[in-house]
Amino acid sequence: MSLTLTVLGCDGSHAGPGGAASGYLVRSWDSGTSIWMDAGPGTFANLQRFCDPARLSAVVLSHEHPDHWSDIDGFVTASRWTAELPPAPIPVFAASGVYGRFGDEATDVFAWREVGDGDGADVGDLRLRFSGTDHMVPTLAVRIDGPSGVLGYSADSGPGWSFEALGSGIDLALCEATFTKRYEGSPGHMSGRQAGEAARHGGARRLVVTHRWAKESAAEVEAEAAQSFGGPVASAAVGHGYSL
Repeated sequence: MSLTLTVLGCDGSHAGPGGAASGYLVRSWDSGTSIWMDAGPGTFANLQRFCDPARLSAVVLSHEHPDHWSDIDGFVTASRWTAELPPAPIPVFAASGVYGRFGDEATDVFAWREVGDGDGADVGDLRLRFSGTDHMVPTLAVRIDGPSGVLGYSADSGPGWSFEALGSGIDLALCEATFTKRYEGSPGHMSGRQAGEAARHGGARRLVVTHRWAKESAAEVEAEAAQSFGGPVASAAVGHGYSL
């Protein structure tokens, strides 16, 4: 398949033992386009297993919480001192608040662009569209249309948002499922059950649950999601890949 998703990190709120927080590599093999989608702690190390970071086409940062962007700092350090600078500054599509938290313009490495609800962008042969979610700070889900399929990513969100906001035809929904239903009501996040509902309401064909707290059972979260979604469900794990 032309469009693939590789999990670089999937732990919720912080990296668990031996794990990594939120981060994903999206690639179109037809064009060589590659996007680092969220950059939580531990994901830059894993990114280097799968591609040359200096050859990234773009970076997407969903919101200002550090478990979704803080490894950007490692990328800048590597670019300046131990690896190589990108041939040209890499476009960074970031939600409001991220740039101010980073504290380094890094214009030799990045070309920053703040995006919001309803904005879009073209990266190679991939089309991105952003949707504001139900979280404590401005947070953006993203739809990525590629030559062979459509990926939807929830970023962080409570149940007040669903994949309906990203439009129809989603082949794979990558949805946060931070905990099991006993924690429902905690602000800004979804249970496995709620993630399944969000994907079902959006008409997604497949669901991958991610952003699970390390203390929570992956089997329980996945089982909740499978029951409410009614279609194929998998749990994200570092190094796992999915083709669309």
